[in-house]
Amino acid sequence: MGQIKNQNEQGKIIGKAAKAGAVLFALWAVLHLWVGFEGIHQFLTSGAPGLWNMLTGGSAAPRAAFQNATDAMTLNVQAHLILNFCIDVAGYGLLGFVVAFYIWTRGSWIAYFLGLVIIGVADLAFLFLMVTPGIIELNAGTIGGPVIWIIACIITPFGLPKYDKSESF
Repeated sequence: MGQIKNQNEQGKIIGKAAKAGAVLFALWAVLHLWVGFEGIHQFLTSGAPGLWNMLTGGSAAPRAAFQNATDAMTLNVQAHLILNFCIDVAGYGLLGFVVAFYIWTRGSWIAYFLGLVIIGVADLAFLFLMVTPGIIELNAGTIGGPVIWIIACIITPFGLPKYDKSESF
């Protein structure tokens, strides 16, 4: 039965595992774009309390125990800081789409390494600074991103063409 393979315009064969990895990077990207849009929504409708609600709820930071600031200046600063974080997360989502596109269409090792390292920095920082210490609520959304990223990183190389040192975007 063999692996389903597609040949791109450079004649490289992109295997099924790379295509599946590209789909996973794209799914990861959607989750992270959602963070940006939800951050904007919370900023516009609820301000800092709504944004803090997105980033708390874990065992070490239950929402019921979290105390929001009461002065307007601190709330404004916090709202802008958290919104900036949410939009940065969405920016990583855009990078995820670029990674997915170049893996899917070109079987790009450069794109894979960008996904492995740069997206890895973002996801592992989130995992070890927010999820594992119990700051953010543990749910499918908060653990899903790192799990999807890990699976994408593991399976993608098995479908990429042989590494070509002359590869470029």
